[in-house]
Amino acid sequence: MTEQGARTPSDQAREPAAGPAAQAAAEAAPRPRTSTRDREDLHRRLVTWLATKVTDPEVSELVVPESNGMSSETLLFESTWRDDTGAGPGSGSSGAVVTQACAARLVPDPDAAPVFPVYDLERQFRVMRLVGERSRVPVPRTLWLELDPEAIGSPFFVMERVEGLVPPDIMPYPFGSWLSEAPHADQARLQDASVRVLAELHDADVTAGDVAFLELDRPGGTALRRHLAEQRSYYEWVVADGARSPLIERTFEWLEDHWPAAEGAPVISWGDARIGNMMFRDFEPVAVLDWEMCAVGPREIDIGWMVYLHRFLDDIAIQAGLPGMPNFMRLDDVAQAYERHAGHTPQDLDFYTMYAALRHAIVMSRVARRQVLFGEIAMPEDPDDMIMHRPTLEEMLAGTYWSRL
Repeated sequence: MTEQGARTPSDQAREPAAGPAAQAAAEAAPRPRTSTRDREDLHRRLVTWLATKVTDPEVSELVVPESNGMSSETLLFESTWRDDTGAGPGSGSSGAVVTQACAARLVPDPDAAPVFPVYDLERQFRVMRLVGERSRVPVPRTLWLELDPEAIGSPFFVMERVEGLVPPDIMPYPFGSWLSEAPHADQARLQDASVRVLAELHDADVTAGDVAFLELDRPGGTALRRHLAEQRSYYEWVVADGARSPLIERTFEWLEDHWPAAEGAPVISWGDARIGNMMFRDFEPVAVLDWEMCAVGPREIDIGWMVYLHRFLDDIAIQAGLPGMPNFMRLDDVAQAYERHAGHTPQDLDFYTMYAALRHAIVMSRVARRQVLFGEIAMPEDPDDMIMHRPTLEEMLAGTYWSRL
């Protein structure tokens, strides 16, 4: 679910080496398959397409980020062209050579069993441009959108490539990374700045008309109801093979039984609001990435997701015998920081962290099915075993998870 910008070799060299336990866990874990596309063919077609936008383009070798991402395809490259007309998105006088570091976001390869049933790149492109224009959120500059799949074999868009560090998913950053090994003061600074980004996003200067394209076309009288209906539809798509999850269905029931008495006003919801979808320099955010799960909804959807997705990775580290980062992204700390930055007191976070765990359970169930398809794991007898955080979700339903932290 992550789209990565750029990490330079010197950035990677600054990251501390992980310990033996983390290395062993990383080696044992299969790397998710994301694409079956021919890279050389993509490069040739990309150059041909870019020639319709700028003069005399050249494109470097295409690079696929390895430390993050499984739900879509991102290509990193550098392009140069001659700015004869000034019509391109770069700057420079007539005839000057423009150099632009780029990242291209592609609809996932259908042969790679995509994680989600629909990938609306136009929606992502539009929300990135809107957020960039109407808020202080550091969104990469959008360059081109191409919806015709004939161009390179897939719809795609191109944005500027930002340099920075990403807290990695593979291996998870609590296993030993530039973030987990940083001084506590720097971790706290990154946490606070990340929460500030959420506040700035939710306070973007937009009208209901501006964000109408982000409304989910699902039944329900409120944005949160429609958001949940979207998750139900996604779950039904995932379990179309008949292997339904009793645990996920129990969680849907829990959410109905604990529905918030008052939903907050809807705002732009990033959807995949986590630090693994952000790039940092000096522990400050420089790019907010991966908008494929964007919608409108209460602020707490993003707050709960940011907290729980850290807990998900931290629990994996603890289960591997590592100390993890137990003092990072704690629920109360995040809520207090959000209130300080947004002037809004988060409500019903027990509901919204459970909702995050549910949403992630559906994603993990789909990811496991992809691994079965590609021969990476065997299909378990119990469908609930496809949920990596099954024990956590069971503890949350039992009311014992947060009390032990």
